[in-house]
Amino acid sequence: MDAEESGAPEGVPPLAGFTVAVTAARRADELAALLVERGAVVLKAPSLRIMRPAEDPELREATRKLLGDPPDVAVATTAIGFRGWIEAADTWGLGEALLRGLGGVRLLARGPQVRGALRAAGLAEAWSPEAESLAEVLERLLAEGVDGRRVAVQWHGEPLPGFGEALRAAGARVVGVPVYRWMPPEDLAPVDRLLDAVCARGVDAVSFTSAPAAASLLHRAERRGRLRELLAAFRGGEVLAACVGPVTASPLQAHDVPTRQPERSRLGPLAQLIAAELPGRVRALPVAGHRLEIRGQAAVVDGGLRAVPPAGMALLRTLARRPGWVVSRGDLLRVLPGAGRDEHAVETAMARLRAALGAPKLIQTVVKRGYRLALDPPPTTKYATPAN
Repeated sequence: MDAEESGAPEGVPPLAGFTVAVTAARRADELAALLVERGAVVLKAPSLRIMRPAEDPELREATRKLLGDPPDVAVATTAIGFRGWIEAADTWGLGEALLRGLGGVRLLARGPQVRGALRAAGLAEAWSPEAESLAEVLERLLAEGVDGRRVAVQWHGEPLPGFGEALRAAGARVVGVPVYRWMPPEDLAPVDRLLDAVCARGVDAVSFTSAPAAASLLHRAERRGRLRELLAAFRGGEVLAACVGPVTASPLQAHDVPTRQPERSRLGPLAQLIAAELPGRVRALPVAGHRLEIRGQAAVVDGGLRAVPPAGMALLRTLARRPGWVVSRGDLLRVLPGAGRDEHAVETAMARLRAALGAPKLIQTVVKRGYRLALDPPPTTKYATPAN
């Protein structure tokens, strides 16, 4: 994505100056690389961890039960999950028995990728949709009839919303096979730092690639008594909640959090969406003959990215809320982090801000009153005098 497509000034990466949090546990490095490539500062805070299939006692027990009492139908929902299940069974010495057992039941695959994983394992699917569509798999099962039948479903992380319920309502006995279960992270410190940053508006976007990751962050915020602050940051539009797809967004939407999702539920489109959305929220200001943009933790002056320290950003954002209006030293002091009651701290931070911007005249001192952004007057329209 180039600067023109993203709305960023030419020569400035679309996410330069913005901080984006990554809550993913799996493929976090891949998403982070896509965001860094677009200029973002990335804050990694996995809000969950994935239990390895071979170490999961619930998966081992479910596998033993299926071998002892084979189902009538088995549904494979993800290629990586199915492969992980077979590899774990091999670790337990149950791999060959599991493949023999699955070879004797009616196998349905979610789509081409899962179909490929089944065939690589020497199995043949009875049916699979042409696209990755669990809805079509469910429709097929219900059309065939499942009343009284035992249906094993390979979950990936958590039960698929509505899938098991629909089968049970049609009379099926559903057996879940929990592959790659999600658990709370062992180290909660990165999640807590993320919560603090969101509540302080220190990040510009939080990316979510699974519904459990979103639910886990909400749960941690509630445990810490910060859920209301977290939701306010998202609802107020100051922090973007970017989700890879509608299922991922559902826990946030249940709390009335507005979310943005790409048309295709993939990491690349998710990074592209963030790279388009954040610069699109920035308003360019004509100030003292310059073009000023305030983006995340930096400013862009005449197309050049300028790093600004946190205290300076707090002052700049406050001045930009009412460009051209005078803001008193007292009001600026209140937004200055850790300044106490010394108005001299405002003068020091202001001097550093002007130096960081590289254009001191952007901010005007109004004697005995405070400071203001030196907003350019709107252009005047000249009207020609009509001829007699």
